[in-house]
Amino acid sequence: MIAQIQTRIIKSLVYDPWVNLAIEEHLLDQVTEDEVILYLWQNDNTVVIGRNQNAWKECRHLDLECEGGKLARRLSGGGAVYHDLGNLNFTFIMNKKHYDLSKQLTVILQAVTKIGIKAEFSGRNDLVIGEKKFSGNAYFFNQAGALHHGTILIDSDLTKLSRYLQVSREKISSKGVDSVRSRVVNLSEVCKTVTLAAVIEGMEESFNDVYGGDAQEISVDRNDFKIKSLVQKYSSWDWRFGNTPKFDLSISRRFGWGELELGFCLKNGRIDSVQVFSDALEEGLIREIGKGLEGCSFRSDRMIEHLIKGEGQSENQAIIIKDVVLWLSETEL
Repeated sequence: MIAQIQTRIIKSLVYDPWVNLAIEEHLLDQVTEDEVILYLWQNDNTVVIGRNQNAWKECRHLDLECEGGKLARRLSGGGAVYHDLGNLNFTFIMNKKHYDLSKQLTVILQAVTKIGIKAEFSGRNDLVIGEKKFSGNAYFFNQAGALHHGTILIDSDLTKLSRYLQVSREKISSKGVDSVRSRVVNLSEVCKTVTLAAVIEGMEESFNDVYGGDAQEISVDRNDFKIKSLVQKYSSWDWRFGNTPKFDLSISRRFGWGELELGFCLKNGRIDSVQVFSDALEEGLIREIGKGLEGCSFRSDRMIEHLIKGEGQSENQAIIIKDVVLWLSETEL
């Protein structure tokens, strides 16, 4: 007998990214085997970077902090995003066996349809209207749970988005546009009457339509000891910035799946440590690449040997490894 899925809707009442990300991780840790959670939240004046990104390169964090903003780093991979109260964040949280990207995206697309806007999924992680993005998506998996989260631009300050985010010229040119501002669109630019309340209502109705029944709406105690401990993690310097040493050598390239930078610290002809920065969605694999190269001789053929040892890779992971191996084989090291 197949167990019935229980659904919950949780809405955060605070606009602090460190608290909201702590609640998100807490929900991922606590989700039961046959439960699907829709978590809705907002951050004010915030830049959130991907798990493996270099904070110094992705965001003008000093400008952001001088203007009362906060820098945060999330669990998932992908690129940097700007959040304010004109943006709504959503997170689907569930056991891995219930993870269904198509089903989750349907919730968002149907919600937008309810307010009279036609949209579609495009590329590796974007929801678009025409050729402009209004929602970026990212994913994270732990041993048992799955998390899919993203943004919905409703009436965000795109001037601040352009000012705080330092998108590489290579990334912009690969999309055929000349600025980060020209790549995105607010729902309010498409439908003048759209409101935050209408989008939230649409998300809740669509969630119930897709998953069936009426989801319970519950609250989370932000003073829970586990959440308070996670807030300390997300607000810490080590988590947000990390230790970025002076590299002996750094190489980088943009691929179809994202940008990759390898920063090497060398000792006696071997890789003493390597820092890997990337906006790739496969955040776990990116971190494994770095770990796998440590202690290896600083030679392309030796590094390639270490990279191709991995087994049990998904199709996307196999593509990444193949691309990196080809890149290293063409690089003089």
